[in-house]
Amino acid sequence: MADSGVPSTRNLILDTAERLFVQQGFDGTSMRQITSEADVNLAAVNYHFGSKESLVQAVLKRRLAVLNQERLRQLDELETCAQGSPLKPSQIVDAFFGTLLRLAASPDHAGKNFLPLLERTMIDPTGFIRTLVAAEYASVMERYQAALFKALPDVPRAEIIWRFQFMLGATSYAIIGTEVLRTVIGWAAEDSDSAHDPDRLLQRLMSFLLGGLRAPLPP
Repeated sequence: MADSGVPSTRNLILDTAERLFVQQGFDGTSMRQITSEADVNLAAVNYHFGSKESLVQAVLKRRLAVLNQERLRQLDELETCAQGSPLKPSQIVDAFFGTLLRLAASPDHAGKNFLPLLERTMIDPTGFIRTLVAAEYASVMERYQAALFKALPDVPRAEIIWRFQFMLGATSYAIIGTEVLRTVIGWAAEDSDSAHDPDRLLQRLMSFLLGGLRAPLPP
């Protein structure tokens, strides 16, 4: 019973830091703000995390771990059902990219902070964040790459890797929303869709990604 309050304190700090990072960015959020909002002292933060950099890493790992575990679970299930046969490319794309948006829509995951937090890793990255994200994705990317190679045996592997990179880029911009269009060239969406409506975003994104994956090979 003596340690019963420790996990709740740790999670309170994580939840508070996550919310502030989404609102203000990683560099724009101070440890003083986090401790004030969480109503804890700096010693508690140092006890659980040691430094602001470690706290940022813990916030990101908490969300990325759930995302990547679910991606691997989805792929394991698909490959078990396929019994050694190649998966359909659409299944692979949905398991990787669709899982991201479905988790974002789930109240059991990170709620409204999930997509904005990932957005922050793209528009406000530092070296250690890039390193962390790459490490968290490494095993997942290896599995999905192998599945795509098997699903598309007639497509050169270099082309598959390029197309997956393009899909990652498209998804990154989809997560960010239409802010880039509005800011840079003045384009705005003509409907009332929310920039972070995961259901509508998933429909649009999947259609676009599968179209690109199936596009004719360059001459």
